[in-house]
Amino acid sequence: MSENRSGRSADSPSRGKAKQNRRPNPGKPGSSRTAGGSRTSGEALRAHRPKTSPRALAVKVLSAVEQDGAYSNLELNRRLKEAELSPADAGLATELVYGTIARLNTLDYFLERFVAKGMAKLQPWVRSLLRISVYQMLYLDRIPEHAVVSEAVNLAKKLGHQGISGMVNGVLRNMIRNRDELRIPNDLPAAERIALEHSHPLWMVKRWIGQYGEETAEAICKANNEPPAVSVRVNTTMTTREKLMHEMENTGAVVEPSRLSPDGILVRSGGNMALTSWYRDGLFSVQDESSMLVAEAVAPEEGQTVLDCCAAPGGKTAHMAEKMQDRGRIIANDVHSHKRQLIMDQADRLGLSCIDAVTGDALDLDERYPHASFDRILLDAPCSGLGVIRRKPDVKWTKSPEDIEDISGLQRELLDRVAPLLKPGGVLVYSTCTIEPAENELMVADFLKRHPDYQAVDSAWTGTEMEKWNPVNGGVQILPQYAHSDGFFIARLTRAADE
Repeated sequence: MSENRSGRSADSPSRGKAKQNRRPNPGKPGSSRTAGGSRTSGEALRAHRPKTSPRALAVKVLSAVEQDGAYSNLELNRRLKEAELSPADAGLATELVYGTIARLNTLDYFLERFVAKGMAKLQPWVRSLLRISVYQMLYLDRIPEHAVVSEAVNLAKKLGHQGISGMVNGVLRNMIRNRDELRIPNDLPAAERIALEHSHPLWMVKRWIGQYGEETAEAICKANNEPPAVSVRVNTTMTTREKLMHEMENTGAVVEPSRLSPDGILVRSGGNMALTSWYRDGLFSVQDESSMLVAEAVAPEEGQTVLDCCAAPGGKTAHMAEKMQDRGRIIANDVHSHKRQLIMDQADRLGLSCIDAVTGDALDLDERYPHASFDRILLDAPCSGLGVIRRKPDVKWTKSPEDIEDISGLQRELLDRVAPLLKPGGVLVYSTCTIEPAENELMVADFLKRHPDYQAVDSAWTGTEMEKWNPVNGGVQILPQYAHSDGFFIARLTRAADE
C-alpha cells in the first residue's frame, strides 16, 4: 500500500481535500509585503506560528471527530488550511485521518492487548496518537517502524507529559516485538472475522451476510477499505472525451476512459483535478463513475422539462443539463437554502443556463407544481449512504439499523409525493448511494405495487456493463467491488401513457 492514497482527495464533497492555500505574490493586492518591502503584521504572525506536523494535525482531527462529533472531512479541510502544510505532508495527514477511521476497530482490537489499563480509559488524543501510529506500522509501507515510534513519542511529549510519552513508547515497542501476534484468529465465526479483518461494525457485517451471503459481504467490506478512484465527467457542451483525454495526456497525466459512463475519465495519475484549469474553465466535473450513471438513466432530451427533487450540490443536475445540450429546463430543488448557491455555482462554472435552482421541501413538490408537468423526474433520495463508505469511512461507525428504518419511511413518502408530477409516458429515476435492499429494490417493488400506472423498465441496462449485475424491478444494484466505484442503486420507471 502506498503512503498517500491519491484517490482520497477532496475532489469529491465526501472526502477531505489536501488543498493548499496559495501564497500571495509580493506587490499584489493581499500581498504579505508592503511596497517598501517591510513585513506586514499578518506575515509576522505567520512567521512565528508554530509549525504543525502532519501527525499532530491528524491527532487533532481524530480527537475532534471522537470527542465533538465533528465531520472528518470538514475538520480536516479546516485544519489543513490553517496549517499550510506541504503537499506531501498534507497527503500524509489525509491518509492518517481516513485510514485510521477506516481501520478503527481492527486497530483497537490489537491495541487492547498492549494498553494495560484499556483504550477506553485513555484521553482521546492519546487514543488517536496510538491509533495513527499502529495504522502506519500495519498499513503503510514507506515509514520505518523506528520512525513511527520516535514521532509518536515526541508528539506525546509535546501534547502531554513524560509519563504519557513513556507509555506510548512502551506500547508501540512492545507491539513491534510481538508483531506476529498482530493477526486476526482464523477460528472466529465468519461475521466476527470479517468485522475485525476488514474493520466494519459487527451488526453491519451480519446484515450483509444475511442479504448477500458471506463471500459477497466480505468482498463489500474489503472494497470499502480501498482508496477511491479519481474520475471526472466531461462537459460535452464544451468538448469531447477523446479531445480532453488527449490534452490531459499531453501534460503527463495517466488517464483512461470509463467502462461505465461514456462521459467518464479515470485519472490514475495527474494531481488534484479540482485545481486544474480544465476544472476552472468548466471542461469537466469531478464525479464518481457510479454517480455518472444516474443522468444516463434519466436520459433527458433537448427541450424537455426535468425535475431534480433533491439536487444539491448539483453534480447530477449539471450532468442532465449537459445531456440536454443546455436546451430545455431543469428545476433543481433542495431543502437547504444555502445549498441552492452550490447548484448555481456548478451551473455557472460549466456554462449551463437551463438550470433553475429553487429551495423547498421535496415533500411539498406536489403542491408547488401541477400534476403531470415534467417529462423526466430524478429522485436521488436521502439514504443511509452505505455505498460510499470508502469515501466517508465515518459512515460505518455512525449509522445504526434504526437509521435505515427511519430513512426508508422518508424515501417511501418522497416517491409517493413526486409520482403524480410525471407526465404519462415520462421517466422517473429513483437512485441512492446505498446498498441496502430495504432502501433500494424492495422500496421500488413496494412503490410499483401501490402505483399501478407505473412500471419498471427492465431493458434499461441491456447492452451495458450493468447488465451482468442482475437488474431487478427496473433497477441495478452496483456494489463497490463490481467496478471499484461507489455503491449505488438506480431504477428507471415509466408512467403509463394515456389511453
